[in-house]
Amino acid sequence: MDPEVLEFDIGLGGGGSSGRDGDDDASIGLDVEEDMADSPAPSLVLASNNNGGGFGNCGGEIYLPEGDLLDFEPYEGMEFESEEAAKAFYNSYARRVGFSTRVSSSRRSRRDGAIIQRQFVCAKEGFRNLNEKRTKDREIKRPRTITRVGCKASLSVKVQDSGKWVVSGFVREHNHELVPPDQVHCLRSHRQISGPAKTLIDTLQAAGMGPRRIMSALIKEYGGISKVGFTEVDCRNYMRNNRQRSLEGDIQLLLDYLRQMQAENANFFYAVQGDEDQAQMSNVFWADPKSRMNYTYFGDTVTFDTTYRSNRYRLPFAQFTGVNHHGQPVLFGCAFLINESEASFVWLFKTWLTAMSGRPPVSITTDHDSVIRSAVTQVFPETRHRFCKWHILKKCQEKLSHVFLKHPTFEADFHKCVNLPESIEEFESCWLSLIDRYELMDHEWLQMLYDDRRQWVPVYLRDTFFAEMSITQRSDSMNSYFDGFVNASTNLNQFFKLYEKALESRNEKEVKADYETMNISPDLKTPSPMEKQASELYTRKLFTRFQEELVGTLTFMASKSDDDDDGGIITYQVAKFGEDHKAYYVKFNVVEMKATCSCQMFEFSGLLCRHVLTVFRVTNVLTLPCHYILKRWTRNARSSLILEERASDVYANYLESHTVRYNTLRHEAFKIVDEGSKSLDTCNVAICALQEAARKVALATKNKGRTMMINGHIRGDSALNASRPKPINHKMLDQPLSEDDMDKKIRELTNELEYASRKCEAYRANLLSVLKDVEDHKLRLSIKVQNIKISMKDGL
Repeated sequence: MDPEVLEFDIGLGGGGSSGRDGDDDASIGLDVEEDMADSPAPSLVLASNNNGGGFGNCGGEIYLPEGDLLDFEPYEGMEFESEEAAKAFYNSYARRVGFSTRVSSSRRSRRDGAIIQRQFVCAKEGFRNLNEKRTKDREIKRPRTITRVGCKASLSVKVQDSGKWVVSGFVREHNHELVPPDQVHCLRSHRQISGPAKTLIDTLQAAGMGPRRIMSALIKEYGGISKVGFTEVDCRNYMRNNRQRSLEGDIQLLLDYLRQMQAENANFFYAVQGDEDQAQMSNVFWADPKSRMNYTYFGDTVTFDTTYRSNRYRLPFAQFTGVNHHGQPVLFGCAFLINESEASFVWLFKTWLTAMSGRPPVSITTDHDSVIRSAVTQVFPETRHRFCKWHILKKCQEKLSHVFLKHPTFEADFHKCVNLPESIEEFESCWLSLIDRYELMDHEWLQMLYDDRRQWVPVYLRDTFFAEMSITQRSDSMNSYFDGFVNASTNLNQFFKLYEKALESRNEKEVKADYETMNISPDLKTPSPMEKQASELYTRKLFTRFQEELVGTLTFMASKSDDDDDGGIITYQVAKFGEDHKAYYVKFNVVEMKATCSCQMFEFSGLLCRHVLTVFRVTNVLTLPCHYILKRWTRNARSSLILEERASDVYANYLESHTVRYNTLRHEAFKIVDEGSKSLDTCNVAICALQEAARKVALATKNKGRTMMINGHIRGDSALNASRPKPINHKMLDQPLSEDDMDKKIRELTNELEYASRKCEAYRANLLSVLKDVEDHKLRLSIKVQNIKISMKDGL
């Protein structure tokens, strides 16, 4: 009887399966190929006759295929066009029956070494060798499940002289349960990604979707997970291999861009960890000249962010940012990390510090991560490290979602507990109360947050500068520098074009803010000289924030909380009218004009709080002392005056002289009043002393009342001119002098020196005024140039 020829196609597709070895059907691994899963999908031609299949005897329970599967069973004498066709047929048969397959053994020809016989077996064939040399001498940290149970099911084929392969042996029965159809896709040899599925994965991956969302789309498209034919891990591995292949093609583009930028400007800094000439991706850092210059002006506080994934390769994109004098984000450098290991972060921080001339910041803010914390501790031991509170609060929605659903009021109570306490004791009490009220004592993640509280809860961080305008509200500068420019589908070639566009956009925003600061005068809301002074010093954004604090003082009252004068330091209790239970305490040194508040706003943000300003108001401090005006918040933050520090001190002293004199005299007078009022005798002495002091002040006023200084030259009446030191005859110094004459000459020289010092200070003050005008003029010219460039670009 002539054989009946059957022709059919088995759609197996290639690759995508993963695992650790071939004896573990359901285990999950990475990129370990299984022979039977990686077969092509040939068209098979087989001969069918009525011969039965051979059976073996396994002992114990025997599991046999059922139903119409018998029509597709192999049998002895069945012929195949090739070995691959036989393997594909047996694997297809195994999928329908419910078991996984693998290649067991082969036999080669002694003549030419070609394979002449092959055996395909059930994946549960044989037993695992527990005494293998590679495992007996070392401890196995993650032991795998035993999956081989000695199953005898197999298919043996051998090649004929005609070149075809014929079935020489077939064992049908299994000694283990078979897998039902809805779970067969989990078996190693059947986890395959078909051609159409690969196309769909590629499309969705390019759109920025992750493995989980892609698998959801595939399950919906194919009508169930069992019809998809592979698992999420297979999808993840396939996507990772895709990214690696794409990345290898773009590495050279990245390095070429960095080399070109450095060739154009020697101040452009970049570094690659390891060998730059190797064709493998490694950690890369770069900082353009403007970023490095930004750090010299605004490098007191830094934010390091790796949560922003900006590229299709899913590489962590790290950015170092800060805050400029307008409260806008400013860039200090960028990096691509091949991984987020501690070694990578240590290398990156050290490289960044080198690019920033080795000057560490006062404070740094990062994501809540133990690996980053360890790296920061190693590289920045003196820098205050803070975890980003907003990232933590966002993570709460994931970690505490069940609590939010069960207790609708928990989220609001949690935010109040974190943001509102004014002291450490108040926070500790509030936290314990919160945990107890919602029965979360055993919650591990909350306990971890509590252990790290000193690095993210505001009340523990107020004594350090972070350049934020509010302790409880999120700053605009916390947003990613590149928001709106790059996304998850951006490749490296596109990234640098968008990177440059982001830099240009941020620069234009700073130029616009500079223009508004220099050309638009803010509205003053009070007649205070301090408000006018601040409007001329601060940028427009910072002045608006300062103005809020200054106007807020109108509703606050300040009173001495301690009558004792502790070395010239007076403590004031400051509270809103009618809210004495919410008082803040300000310690004010009248002589040094220094004040500290319990809210610590100045230490945290660099702007005085309304509580200190209230004390200034009641003590007649009319202008801001120079040490409370941070240059980084002023309109001249980017200026570089050589005499900046000393000249600014002279200028500030010139502005503050009246206020300082007034408060010093007032303080001394109060001391006389306090002591003199204790008895009648001391009262009479105090009155006499004050009267004598008043007489002397009147006399001094009469003699110097018409004195004025113009461009460093003193003009006044004859009394003043008479007080000017006379020129010294240096020839007389060579002659022997009596002791009285020596004392006289010393006094003359001392007067001459004091007069020269006063004159020098006047010159310095005038020089500062000139330099300040020059800087203002230079800034205006810079803004005009930038505006012209922008208008020319818009015109093109």
